[in-house]
Amino acid sequence: MSLFRSIASRGKSVSHLTPYLYSSAAVAAAAGLGAAAVDPSSGWYKGLRKPAWQPPSWAFGAVWTPLYASIAGAAGHALPRTPAAQRHQVVGSLAVNLVLNAGWNWLFFKARSPKAGLVGTSALVVSNAHLVYQVGKHDRGAALTLTPYALWCCFATALNASILRRNR
Repeated sequence: MSLFRSIASRGKSVSHLTPYLYSSAAVAAAAGLGAAAVDPSSGWYKGLRKPAWQPPSWAFGAVWTPLYASIAGAAGHALPRTPAAQRHQVVGSLAVNLVLNAGWNWLFFKARSPKAGLVGTSALVVSNAHLVYQVGKHDRGAALTLTPYALWCCFATALNASILRRNR
């Protein structure tokens, strides 16, 4: 009897984890695709004039790791709390957001264009606001969890704008 309870409870915990697994996979894919475009040791990037308030290169990995975890966690938490008829709105907002998130690296680093990067990160800021709004309609805690990510992207947009101004 306890063996059947154990299997049943394992099944429930797996199904409970499913939204987290999907959101984690999507976030990891976006992070990996974005990282593929980044080469902070390139001569082009090193040659850019940057503001004194830019964090050191190592800080970006230290910040982005928990931010990506918070995106996956917030989405995984919000999806089961979102009515099925409205879930596509949250999923769509997340998908657009992750494409823009990864895309910024390709625009800025791979295309070597701070101008295109600024367009991309500005779109990401708008997407963040929309994502927080969509998630917040169904899960306020998850929306609050996304706030540091949204704020960091605002900081990144200001940094991108400063780099563009210094390197016209």
